[in-house]
Amino acid sequence: MGSRAAFMVAFLLRSIYGGMHIVTKDAFNEGMSPYVFVFYRHATATLLLVPIAFVLERKTAPQLSYKVSLKLFVHTLYGLSGSINVFSLGLSYASATSSSAISNILPVVAFFLAVTFRMESLNVKRPHGIAKVFGMISNSHARVTAHSKRTWILGIFLMTIGTSFWALWTVLQGPMLEAYPSKLLNTTLQMIFATIQSFFIALAVERDFSRWKLGLDIGLIAVLYSGILVSGISYYMQVWVIDKSGPVFLAMTMPITLLVTIILTSVLGEAVTLGSILGGMIMVGGLYCVLWAKRTEKFDVSKQQVAAPVQATQV
Repeated sequence: MGSRAAFMVAFLLRSIYGGMHIVTKDAFNEGMSPYVFVFYRHATATLLLVPIAFVLERKTAPQLSYKVSLKLFVHTLYGLSGSINVFSLGLSYASATSSSAISNILPVVAFFLAVTFRMESLNVKRPHGIAKVFGMISNSHARVTAHSKRTWILGIFLMTIGTSFWALWTVLQGPMLEAYPSKLLNTTLQMIFATIQSFFIALAVERDFSRWKLGLDIGLIAVLYSGILVSGISYYMQVWVIDKSGPVFLAMTMPITLLVTIILTSVLGEAVTLGSILGGMIMVGGLYCVLWAKRTEKFDVSKQQVAAPVQATQV
């Protein structure tokens, strides 16, 4: 039941991300600064989360030490402020669909980091280990197949860097939860830090203050959508899924974002290529391979735990 709930939450948040790619790209097409957008996005999320966290956690909040605060600040710097600023700049050079496609390197990078940090196991001698590797290869292959336009090299390069930092954030969010276990306050503190960091980044890069103004247009819609639904609600959902099922499980649901983006862009009139459709199908296959592998692996571990006391009794 727990894994099913985690998958449903992951499906919902990936669908939210699919919509974000579209409205954000439209805002950039209308001239909105990517750096200013990231600042407003995090500021909106902070305004949403701070009062909620104060009401729900003010009596039960864990003690926050200077060391943990510093860890969260650095974790936010590369994982939220840095990755989203770089990714948003790349998105301004590319399309919504390509941004969703490039995000599918996240499972590969996250899996590699999780194995490196010994947070994920890999046994290529067992069927579930082979299935994991196949699922990762399917995701990275589908990304290249679906979109490879040379005119977007800069955008794709920047989005690749941003996604790699995001993968690092995904993997290390588990240890951050151990250091500060309150999911809501953990998310809220990171939003506060991200708002401060993004403000100084935008202030240093965007000196044309006319681009800081928000009007009743797609820019405001993108800020509210990304700030409330993505940075506010989805970040908490991601922390919850990581706590329940681990970082690799969350990363492997990235293909859902691409599929949702393809569907929405086709509805809005953007051409959808056969490569996009086939790439999406391959990635879904890879996703199910990894889900099956993790379920089989968990079942094997349970069998070993049950068998161990029996063997001890016989001895």
